[in-house]
Amino acid sequence: MSKVGIIMGSNSDLPIMQQAIDILQNFNIEIEVDIVSAHRTPEKLFDYAKNAHTRGISVIIAGAGGAAHLPGMVASISPLPVIGVPIKSSNSIDGWDSILSILQMPNGVPVATVALNGAKNAGILAAQIIGSSNKNIQNTIVDFKTDLKNTVIKASIKLKKSL
Repeated sequence: MSKVGIIMGSNSDLPIMQQAIDILQNFNIEIEVDIVSAHRTPEKLFDYAKNAHTRGISVIIAGAGGAAHLPGMVASISPLPVIGVPIKSSNSIDGWDSILSILQMPNGVPVATVALNGAKNAGILAAQIIGSSNKNIQNTIVDFKTDLKNTVIKASIKLKKSL
């Protein structure tokens, strides 16, 4: 079974990254969660990025605020797909510093980037990546998307009835 690694630069990122944890657990995808700071624990970052694939991890979700080097540094070392979650932190410039730090990667070091604080979408994207080669997960995603559609249809019907 495939596993998703979820890492964040500090414990203060956990409330946002919890969205990725929750959606992946809802999809019954195994996760590994840790705090890995690009600036405060660079040795741990290198070890994590270099060895994640040997522990059965298929996709890494990396959340970071401020300078947000974590996703890009992991992507520069790891052979796995990396999804970056820019987080609006207390020292952030409206989150733009995090967004641009993750989004503007040089050629050869791709990082898929979701919206500011968009950890739920990162979890869904990780599940879709795994689902491309795992029919059970793919079926779970199909069901999830059907539920999204049905929620909108129900809301539309309810709105029309109330007018």
